[in-house]
Amino acid sequence: MSDLLVRLRGRGWRLTAQRRVVAEVLDGDHVHLTADEVHARAVQRLPEISRATVYNTLGELVGLGEVMEVATDGRARRYDPNAHRPHQHLVCSGCGTIRDVHPAGDPLADLPAEQRFGFAVATAEVTYRGICPACA
Repeated sequence: MSDLLVRLRGRGWRLTAQRRVVAEVLDGDHVHLTADEVHARAVQRLPEISRATVYNTLGELVGLGEVMEVATDGRARRYDPNAHRPHQHLVCSGCGTIRDVHPAGDPLADLPAEQRFGFAVATAEVTYRGICPACA
């Protein structure tokens, strides 16, 4: 069973066939699919699933904090199921491929006190950009 499905079951979230398929499509490392990509893959598993159901399910998963929305450079929002594993993103400037990365160090600790301007900083989002091997 996928990590996402285990977390959803643990929360008591009602797993209909449609919700289960969406969660299964999202499962895995380096998964950053658009809603349309989730729908296309879900239809392969459950042909009667509607686009609206996929969008609604993604919205619920984001609202629950089980999936993160990732937006880069004005491209379509993508959905990341690794919401409970701290990580940053590596984005290809050419094709938009996104990979999860786990750099050493703490981005919060890397921000000097004089650069915090009195903010009580709680989180940091770092996005690394470059060209992937396929686009190089």
